[in-house]
Amino acid sequence: MKIFKEEQRFNQLWLIILILFSAIVPISIYIKEYIESPESFTYIEVIGFIFLILLGSSIIFVFKLTTRIDETGIHYKFFPFHWSFKVIKWKDIQNVYVRSYDALGEYGGWGLKGGAFWNKSKGKAINVSGDIGIQLILKNKKKLLIGTQKQNDVKNVLASYNNKIN
Repeated sequence: MKIFKEEQRFNQLWLIILILFSAIVPISIYIKEYIESPESFTYIEVIGFIFLILLGSSIIFVFKLTTRIDETGIHYKFFPFHWSFKVIKWKDIQNVYVRSYDALGEYGGWGLKGGAFWNKSKGKAINVSGDIGIQLILKNKKKLLIGTQKQNDVKNVLASYNNKIN
């Protein structure tokens, strides 16, 4: 049996530049204030502030989307929201296919999206980057889109499990 595995992280260049800029601006303002008036903050407060800004800015790089497709079904985990794999068994899937999508227009961006705060008819999306995803339509009429960077590999593996659906 074929097995598909993929891990994705937020590592887009534009995102890294945006995060760096959003960290450098408050740090430089804080350091400028400290240089102009050193008695207003202690050295420990300055170091602590810089550490907190850098920690807060880098937290997004902890996020990881892991996808696995095997004879059991489709497994996914979006750490740190999911500590273990969520499994969608083949018997629970009405239809599955690979499609392109508009992350901002359809789901409101990247990450864990959809549901109550966005277009409910589209279902939920778990994505990290790009515009290609595995569209699942479940027998209970719920929809889930899982982003992928390996379109051809996913299509090949899904084709091998097509007989398990229905």
